[in-house]
Amino acid sequence: MEIIKVNAEGAQVRIADASFPQPFASGLEYGAPARGPWNIVHLGMLIPESHQIFVCAQGCLRGVVLTAAEMGALDRFSTVAIEESNVLSGNMEDQIIDGVSQILQEMDNPPRAVLVYTSCIHHFMACDLPLVYQTLRQKFPHIDFTDCYMTPTFRQTISPDVLMRRQMYSLLKPLPLEENRINIIGSALPMLAEADIKAWPQKNGYFVGELANCRIYEQYLDMARAAWNISFIPAAKAAGEELEKRLGQKHLYLPLSYDYREIEECLGKLGEALHLPAFDTAGKIRQAEHALEAAAKAVGDTPVVIDYTATTRPLGLARLLLQHGFRVAGVYVDALSGEDRADFDWLQKEAGDLPLYATVHAKSGLLARRQPRESEEKVLAIGQKAAYFANTPYFVNLVEGGGLYGFDGIVKLAAWMIEAMLHEKDTREIIQVKGWGCCG
Repeated sequence: MEIIKVNAEGAQVRIADASFPQPFASGLEYGAPARGPWNIVHLGMLIPESHQIFVCAQGCLRGVVLTAAEMGALDRFSTVAIEESNVLSGNMEDQIIDGVSQILQEMDNPPRAVLVYTSCIHHFMACDLPLVYQTLRQKFPHIDFTDCYMTPTFRQTISPDVLMRRQMYSLLKPLPLEENRINIIGSALPMLAEADIKAWPQKNGYFVGELANCRIYEQYLDMARAAWNISFIPAAKAAGEELEKRLGQKHLYLPLSYDYREIEECLGKLGEALHLPAFDTAGKIRQAEHALEAAAKAVGDTPVVIDYTATTRPLGLARLLLQHGFRVAGVYVDALSGEDRADFDWLQKEAGDLPLYATVHAKSGLLARRQPRESEEKVLAIGQKAAYFANTPYFVNLVEGGGLYGFDGIVKLAAWMIEAMLHEKDTREIIQVKGWGCCG
């Protein structure tokens, strides 16, 4: 049987030839079976003592039901299925009210909060959602309701991910603000205890709140007491801005970065805002340099590939590694943000042959993956999609930054790269887990 090889045109490009911010044309998409990134179900489950109700067509419900089942949270999850008769009869409002009411009335222990997810069809038909939520709040005054959205057709304007990270905090109510409390918001995973953005304020008497560390609903509500909200990923900016308007909490956006100067600037803003003592930047840089030197020695000439699900700044990470002697062999990224511009320009000039690989291009699923052979070159991947496409058991299992930030984050990542080089992982077993760390 003749094997037809698919060329990589359109799904791979030298960074020197790439266009910013869209290196690849949009079209039919492929979904790689690297399932660690979180979705709107995982994010909503972070609110303790809450219950999710998805009001969608059966076809749309399939994925979210499987998510809840896979994470063992079906007891916190319900659905209301939209049928053609609901669309034709125009009773969409009544269907939501009656469906949600029946679910709650049949519960032995009602939840503290309910997240109602409406779908694209409700907005196409101009469903009166304010009336729906007003009615539900009147019927169940002891339950907090918030509006959530499963609207992938709107992602060109505002993505469901950004909306969900905003709505995660929509149940917070105004409380007196306490100057010694701050929140790190918008992240799915808790920051590591040593992360500069967390450890520095804590050492100086601040309480640092994070949704991922809340175990009861009162802890979640207490996040409204913080005088400051700090976000570090682009998808969380809208949450910080909304809370600043609604609750009066000041918002500080300190983007995740691998550039020493940018990290120093972000920590400088944090120190100025919180009136913290001087940060030992020089000492931290020395630690990062020593860690990268050790990792470069361990990795040697082994090619390194990076993907965008591991970090929001994959080009910045590629630049850092190239500047420290690593052999970066490719970056898997479908689109770039404004924050990538400086790193993109540097890489175009200094590493023009660096390949960018699409992950969702239709050809991505057809291009031959590397087949493991004893004689084949070892590859180190950072991120699940990079591990999948490179077909390597040597990878850093990192999702959404993994709780790393700042100089300490670079030190930790360097150590994890060394560990990944020394110990094989069961790639297939690991990357099929949906929402990595969600049930950790």
